[in-house]
Amino acid sequence: MEDSFHSSTPTSEEHLLDHREGAEREQHGANTKSHKKLALLPLVFLIYFEVAGGPYGEEPAVGAAGPLIAILGFVVFPFIWSIPEALLTAELATTFPGNGGFVIWANEAFGPFWGSLMGFWKFYSGVINLASYPVLCIDYLKLVIPALSSGSPRFVSIILSTCTLSFLNYSGLAIVGYTAVALGVVSLLPFVLLSFFSLPKIDPSRWLSWGQEGVERDWTLYFNTIFWNLNFWDSASTLAGEVEEPHRTFPKALLSAGLLTCLGYIVPLLAATGAMPLDQKSWVGGYFADVAEIIAGKWLKFWMEIGAVLSIIGLFEAQLSSAAFQLLGMADLGFLPRIFGERSKWFNTPWMAILVSTVIALSVCFFSFTEIISTVNFLYSLGMLLEFAAFLRLRRKFPSLKRPFKVPLGLFGLALMCLIPSVLLVYVMSVASKIVYVISFFLTFLGIALYYFMNVCKSRKWLEFSRV
Repeated sequence: MEDSFHSSTPTSEEHLLDHREGAEREQHGANTKSHKKLALLPLVFLIYFEVAGGPYGEEPAVGAAGPLIAILGFVVFPFIWSIPEALLTAELATTFPGNGGFVIWANEAFGPFWGSLMGFWKFYSGVINLASYPVLCIDYLKLVIPALSSGSPRFVSIILSTCTLSFLNYSGLAIVGYTAVALGVVSLLPFVLLSFFSLPKIDPSRWLSWGQEGVERDWTLYFNTIFWNLNFWDSASTLAGEVEEPHRTFPKALLSAGLLTCLGYIVPLLAATGAMPLDQKSWVGGYFADVAEIIAGKWLKFWMEIGAVLSIIGLFEAQLSSAAFQLLGMADLGFLPRIFGERSKWFNTPWMAILVSTVIALSVCFFSFTEIISTVNFLYSLGMLLEFAAFLRLRRKFPSLKRPFKVPLGLFGLALMCLIPSVLLVYVMSVASKIVYVISFFLTFLGIALYYFMNVCKSRKWLEFSRV
């Protein structure tokens, strides 16, 4: 007998469809007795915070390559990366609407080994990324509270902020969702005001600048900045089991979040680069706040810095929700012990999954920010290459399976759609440092070892696993 309902290849599309509908009914009954599911608006902002969280962090693209190339990057990149990933996510999340998300997709396409490895790659990238947010939060707060710059106060503040934000996540996904809506509105408003005040000062010719003479282009920083700011569209797929009518809600949410993200990046970038004489070396993280002070005054700079902290909180909550519900989904699939799928009696959230994610994030949050982001990008790229392959495999394996949302392309067109993003992923991986290769190899080996160890635990009944 198999330990999970996805541990063997389905014999037919009818069997897969019946199984999927049964799982949806069971999950619906378990989760809607006393807890509301996610509606469209909170899902939009959770996806928004999974991907962006605001223009904070896009400044290094200008510093690395100049205004014109930075603007082109944030205009073109969504078409060659964000749209293909969002379309893929919309089709697969509505066809396989479970909390495992991409783990389910890889498992259905290639079997349990690749499903498990996909889960570990994406989980590692998620929780390592999670570790960067409390660090960024304290970096902004130290501008107001200088004591947080170093030593014990910084150490304690990072731990306390991580634990506090994790408890908010534990309090319920609906609360997290509507908190994300509030955080998104408040953190975006200063950029709306910045764009408005910039209008009289904009000189469109500044947008055409290739950069200042004598400033060498840093293509690695440029591509890493844009990639980091516009990826993770598929992360919300691990929440599909918590979404109200996912077959209708997910495509609408992805489209709305996509428009919000693109406008949220492009409009402030056009405003700031058009209104300010170019000082390319000043375009580093946090420079938008300086621009706000010059254009509108200290009050807008202060609001933007507070908005940055609020945005980071939203990023943390969205990422932790995705990682925790992914572990819950992996437990439901039988890849992890049943305890990872247990929910809090008070809040219906996966308490063990949240706890483990928080502990791992705390263990790596004192690494350098550059090492954290580079490792995140590498592991995420490995997972996405497998995800594109699974997408194409499932189209070929189950050509007539009912898909509530379907990308309107044939197999050849889908292969072309996935080709350019895949080339980009390979490039991002090729420019990684040696330490990133070492860390990624170690974590991949650990994921493989855990897969076989879990199988031993199942066969010898050392731990309890879900059986469907």
